Amino acid sequence: MIITIHPDAEEDVSEAASFYERKVSPALAARFVAEFKRVARLVAENPGIGTPRARGRQFFPFKVFPYGVIYVSEPSGIHILVVRRDRRRPSFGGKRK
Repeated sequence: MIITIHPDAEEDVSEAASFYERKVSPALAARFVAEFKRVARLVAENPGIGTPRARGRQFFPFKVFPYGVIYVSEPSGIHILVVRRDRRRPSFGGKRK
């Protein structure tokens, strides 16, 4: 299944990885990016795995980091809209399509 990532979701990943690189270590930043890729593959292989949200969206958490992805399953594949920290306001990224 094809995975597409909203440009702002790519920025979400980049910002989080930069934070971990600055505050902890480059190795932890690399682990964050690897975890994002793992989750993206997992939801692509199992589109219904996420928790249903409004407007046909689904949420799936990272295993190691306090983040998760919000995505939609479309006939053409999975579209990742938001990569969000757990404690971030629930409406973050809500207008992304």
